[in-house]
Order: sequence, then structure tokens, then C-alpha cells
Amino acid sequence: MDAYSYISMIGGLALFLYGMNVLSAGLEKSAGGKMEQTLKKLTSNRLKALILGAGVTALIQSSSAMTVMLVGLVNSGIMQLSQAISITMGSNVGTTITAWLLSLTGISSDNFFVNMLKPVNFSPLVALVGVILLMFGKKQKQKDAGTILAGFAVLMYGMSLMSSSVEQLAEVPEFTGILTAFSNPILGVVAGIAFTAVIQSSSASVGVLQALSMTGAITYGTAIPIVMGQNIGTCVSTLIASLGTNKNAKRVAVVHVLFNAIGTVVCLVIWMTLNGIFNFAFTDEAVAPVDIAVIHSVFNIATTVMLFPFAKPLEKLVCLIVPDAKKKEKDELFDDRLLTVPSFAVANANDATAKMASFAKKSVRTAVGLLDNFDEKTAQQVSDWETALDKYEDDLGTYLVKISRMDINESDSIQISKMLHTISDFERIGDHASNLLKAAREIHDKKIEFSKDARNEIENLTEAISEILSVTVKSFKMSDYELAETVEPLEQVIDSVTANMKSKHIARLKSGECTIEMGFVLTDIMTNCERISDHCSNVAVAVIESKTGIYDSHQYLNAVKKENAGKYAECYERYMKKYSL
Repeated sequence: MDAYSYISMIGGLALFLYGMNVLSAGLEKSAGGKMEQTLKKLTSNRLKALILGAGVTALIQSSSAMTVMLVGLVNSGIMQLSQAISITMGSNVGTTITAWLLSLTGISSDNFFVNMLKPVNFSPLVALVGVILLMFGKKQKQKDAGTILAGFAVLMYGMSLMSSSVEQLAEVPEFTGILTAFSNPILGVVAGIAFTAVIQSSSASVGVLQALSMTGAITYGTAIPIVMGQNIGTCVSTLIASLGTNKNAKRVAVVHVLFNAIGTVVCLVIWMTLNGIFNFAFTDEAVAPVDIAVIHSVFNIATTVMLFPFAKPLEKLVCLIVPDAKKKEKDELFDDRLLTVPSFAVANANDATAKMASFAKKSVRTAVGLLDNFDEKTAQQVSDWETALDKYEDDLGTYLVKISRMDINESDSIQISKMLHTISDFERIGDHASNLLKAAREIHDKKIEFSKDARNEIENLTEAISEILSVTVKSFKMSDYELAETVEPLEQVIDSVTANMKSKHIARLKSGECTIEMGFVLTDIMTNCERISDHCSNVAVAVIESKTGIYDSHQYLNAVKKENAGKYAECYERYMKKYSL
């Protein structure tokens, strides 16, 4: 080989790795919303989790990235260890897709259509389409598709360049000598582990092996143990990602290592035993890229089929290796590891915001219950929720800003905007619940007793508040735009009810039925209930406007009373009839 051949080989490897990175990033961004929806639909069914792992890994073209995400998801408490184990197994199946795509390099035919399947022939056309979409595409989806196509073209071109450059290596004695040494199964496994650990991608290392196979110097006996070792080497990324995580996240990393290590040991023993007995003739035959794809798929699928029934024992084993901590650990709300795939980070943030909404609703309802029946233990729960809401707002706001700086798709961008517009409202609802708690404590400590009419009015108002909270939280969690449209009419009814209550209270003051002291407490209750309904309106408006991605509350509130006057009026009358005094 001359110097130019070495330069071409290194350049081909660089283009190959860069293309794989661009392709993976483009696929992750394009499929962000779909992956988030799939994540939400994930159940405890192990088979579904296995299929999910295979599907998502095939989509993002990286089992390492998938497992690193699992570490983050488990560390954040979004996913259980048992689910992560099945997904990890599935990811080993999904990662085999890359090898089959790269095996197209070895196609050889005089037929025009078959020959067009070779990357060196169709990559320029794919690159052309990708560049056109990147340069002239007006929609973000078109640009994302352009990124995917351009990345795929660079990947395939790099593979072709690397393959053509290494063909002359077959004539280099040193190279063939090294490969002969790797025909020792143990050394082959070690070589596969070491090389994959360096580039941290089994798909990429398998691709390099496929390129080297074009020399004709790599045999089945050399390739099989190297492929086995490559699956262990890919665990390095997961182990690095697990540093500084909680015990369950560390267990995910250990599961990944155990799964691949056990599979490699068992398959290697079976291979060496059968080869020793039958002395397979094909072990000295040269492999082609497609043969390596077959070896990779057979090994990964066989390992998954073999260990899938033992998922529960594997979970118990990993719990013994990584025992429970003496001091109880707290799950991290937001894990920066998930930022590697922003759509999963958005799902994490969305889950946290949904928890905020639930805390806000529960804190108000609990505080309202204390107005009639005060209990110190229950009161402490309201205070704890208010503290939690404060922390959620601070941490979630910071996390959302981090995600917004990433390269995200339009759907995820809208979700982030919706959350940024609502987290402060959920936090403020918690503050008003705390104020209602103070009013309840004052009623209890001072033994204040309202008149029968005042009690009925408070009960009516708190029922309306309970309903507007339920509707708001449900519409937020489900992104139900039609349900969110019913919030504003109810908010207007609550304003009308509180105004009427103030008038009635003044009348009772004049007649001597109520005292000034009662009036202060009653005013606090009404004011905080009215403010809670205002924040519910803000959340509902954010849900509705997330449909368009344009946030202008004043414009929406003016339009809803004009453009949807009939629907608004009908809803308003229904609530007024239900809650009017």
C-alpha cells in the first residue's frame, strides 16, 4: 500500500463515522415526537418492551445510545429496571439493521438495477436529494429529511472509500499475520472488545470489519469471535454513562454488560465445541460483508432468544451485584444524560410537569378540605406539596432551557413552550393552596364559625374550583384542546360568583350576621380561589395555543368571545346555572 491508500482509508473511516453520527442525529430528531408517544404507551409487558427496544434502536441506529438513554430514564424514575432489561435485549436485535445496510457494499452484478444498489452508485443521488432539501426546504421536516439523506450518503460513501482503500491490505504480510492471530477465538473476542470500546459503537465497528472483509483476508474463524467481542465492547458507553447515577441506573449498565458477556461466553463455548468436534471447513473461507451481517444478526438474535426467558433471574442477579444502598436514594427528576436524545428529555420534562399539575390539584383540594376539618398532619402534606412545586419550577425551568438549546424538532419545541408557559402557573396554584391552608388554620385556631349562608357559598365556590382544576389538569395532560376551551367560561363564572359573594357578605355585615374578623378570612378564601381560577385559565390558554405554537393570551381571550361566541356562551350558561348563588 502506498501513502495515498492509507490516507484514503483514514479519510473513509472518518467519513463513515461522521456519516453515522449525522444519520443517527437526524433520525433521532425527526422521530422525536413518535418516540415520546411510544415511551408513554410503554407497559410492563416484557414482549412489548423487547419490541420497543428493537424498534427504537433500529430507528436511531445505535444500541449504545439506546442503553445510555435507558440509564437516564431509570435514573429519573420514568422507567423501571424490569422494563429496561427487556428493552436492552431488544436493542441488541435492532442494532443488526446497520450491518445489513452496510452489506450492500459487497454487491456485484452486471445488471443495471442490481448494480444501482451499491452505495458507490446510489449515494451521489441520495446526497443530491438531501442537499436540495437542506438548501431549499422550507419546512423543518424537509430539512430533517435532508440531514438524514445526506448523513446516509456520507456514511455509505465513507464505507465504499474505506473498502476500496483496504483491498491492497491482503497483500501486506503484517496485516494477514495480525488476522491469523485473531483466528484464536479468545484473542478475536478481546480484539472485538478493544476496538469497539475505542470507537464506542458496535454498529461502526461491525461496519469497519465489513470493510476489511473486502480484502478477502478475513475468514469465518476470525470474524465470528470478533463480532462476539464487539457486542461486549459497546457496553463501555453505558458504563461511563452510569457513573454518578442511582443504584437502579447502575443496574441497567450492569445488565447490559452481563447480557452481552453471558451471550458471548455461551455462544463462544458452543462454537468452539462444535468446531472442535466437526472441524467446520468453512472456518477458513473468506467472509463477505453480507456474511458478517448474517453472523452479527444470528449471534444477537440467538443471545436474545436464549436470555429473554431469564429476564427475572437476570434482574435478581444484577440486584445482588449492585445491592440496595443503606441510605435511601432519591430519584433525580431531570437527568442530563437524556439530552443526548432531546425527545426523551422532553418526555422526561413532560412527565415532571404532569406531576406538578397533580401536586397543584391535590394541594388545593386538600387545603379546601381543611377549611371544615383541620388536621395538622394533613396540613403538613399541603406544605410539603408547596415545597415540591417550588423545586419543580426551579429545576424544570432550568432543564427546559437546556433542552431548548438542543437541536429539536418542531413538535418538541411546541411542547417545551407549553411547559415554560405553565410551570409558573402550577407553582402559583400551590402558593394559593398554602394561603388557603393559612385561612383554614386561622379558622381552627380562632374557632371561627361562619353563618349557614356563608358556609353554603364557600362550599359552592370550592366545588367550582375543584372542577376547574380537574378540567385544567386533564386537558393539560392529554393535550385536549376542546376540553381546555371550557376552562375560560368557568373562570368567568367563578369571577361572577366571588363578586356575588362579596355583595352578600357586605349585606350580612350590615345586618350583624357576620363580623369583620370573619370577613377577613372569607375575603382571603375568595381571593385565593379567584386567583387559582386565573392560573387555570392561563394553563388552558397555553394548551390551546400550543396547537399553533403562537402564544398571545390577550389575543386568544378576545378572539374566543367573538369567533366562538356561541360555544363560549353555551358553556358559560351551563356553568352559571350550576354554580350561581
